[in-house]
Amino acid sequence: MSEFLRDYLTVVWFAAIALVLAGLLLGISALIRPNKPSKQKSMAYESGVNPVGDGWSQSQVRYYIFALLFVVFDVEAVFMFPWATQLERYSTTGLVEMAIFVFVLLLGLVYAWRKGVLRWV
Repeated sequence: MSEFLRDYLTVVWFAAIALVLAGLLLGISALIRPNKPSKQKSMAYESGVNPVGDGWSQSQVRYYIFALLFVVFDVEAVFMFPWATQLERYSTTGLVEMAIFVFVLLLGLVYAWRKGVLRWV
């Protein structure tokens, strides 16, 4: 067996041991824990306030879009940090490429703004 495969075999062994150990500990805890279910224990609890209604509500799509926009601009920051640390090495070409990247993202932001997606109502 090559040294390369032997390294992967070590990782596989550690993963298998971790899975067996986690399963074993979960099994032991399921056997020794107290189990006395009641209606009051299975009732929903929210900060000391008794629940009213069925607990189901429809969420609006705008929250999903807000989260998606946050992820897009967060990823932009992740791409810009390594570029900023190596700006001297990338020279003018790197500066132009990053300007195009930021411009495309700004176009997306303007589009979302004009569509009214950023209005938090």
